[in-house]
Amino acid sequence: MELTLGDVSDSIFASLGVSGCRNDLRIPAHSEARDCLVLIDGLGKNALEEYAQKQKFVTEFEYIRTLSATFPSTTAAGLTTLGTGLPVGKHGMVGYTMRVPNSGNPERILNALKWDERVDPEIWQPNPTLFQRATSSGVAVSHIAAARYENSGFTRAALRGAVYRKANTISEQIAATLEALRAPRSFSYVYMNDVDEASHAHGMGSKRFLNALEKVEALISGLIKELPSGVRIWITSDHGMINKRDHVVIGKNNDLLTDVNLMAGEPRVRYLYLSLENMEKVAKRWLDYFGPKIELKTRSEAISQKLFGDSVSEEFLERIGDLIVIAKNDLILVEQERELLQIAMVGHHGGLTRGEVEIPLLFHET
Repeated sequence: MELTLGDVSDSIFASLGVSGCRNDLRIPAHSEARDCLVLIDGLGKNALEEYAQKQKFVTEFEYIRTLSATFPSTTAAGLTTLGTGLPVGKHGMVGYTMRVPNSGNPERILNALKWDERVDPEIWQPNPTLFQRATSSGVAVSHIAAARYENSGFTRAALRGAVYRKANTISEQIAATLEALRAPRSFSYVYMNDVDEASHAHGMGSKRFLNALEKVEALISGLIKELPSGVRIWITSDHGMINKRDHVVIGKNNDLLTDVNLMAGEPRVRYLYLSLENMEKVAKRWLDYFGPKIELKTRSEAISQKLFGDSVSEEFLERIGDLIVIAKNDLILVEQERELLQIAMVGHHGGLTRGEVEIPLLFHET
């Protein structure tokens, strides 16, 4: 059975007695348990296998199973699934950037991690979060991450309901987690993005990436040392990474944007928004240009193939591209207006390769 981040958070809260949660991981019920879920952004299974086999946070933890990232395999979609327990088609955070339907002519694009003050986070993602539901059930829920994320639109959309504890350094993260887990029946979500940032900027396997793994080691070692006996520590991620080796700048010396009204997504997965009468010729144009380097699907094809989960809520349909272009192997699809930035990035994610999709779940009890 393929499980995702939503199944992890749902199972933990089910074990804490939060009603309506599934426990697909079959975590033993414990009404006074204390759980710490550490999310290392960008730490795919491939990173563990290739670079972290000797790290204590790997050797001293039990490898529970391999999880599947959401589609797209990107932070906005994955963390919203963790926060709500829902697949992408039910929470509506369908990508890193996506169309805001009925937002003018031309319609706007929402960057989920930078947000747009004209978009209400609780309307954009209207489902109650697991953090809200757990808090209402008497669980002491904390969210521990850098101060800059505290009041972001994305946090309010995907992860609202927890006590936010600002922590910008490893020592602050450890101290905040210790404080958050003093009470029985408590849950602490700890977010760390050093691996993701290092991979994007310098590539998986780079010196900066290896230094980021050392920071993960320091965080986990500190948690094991400082947290009281009986705390259940879980380590997982939102997606893996691959290093790009090939790129195409969309619309530069090619006609790929002809008949396309808007393009969103990210370099590994592009959403094309267009008039339905142009669908066939745009699809042919892209397939003729790229051949086997891409996989191209209509929105209806992607939904029928359950890329976004079993179904997509009608209110979220038009956020998804009319055509979805998924880069294969190590290709990235670059926006001309962000050409220098996107080409400079070495590590990428969002697509369907094993490196991007396979994420680990590890466990240790103090």
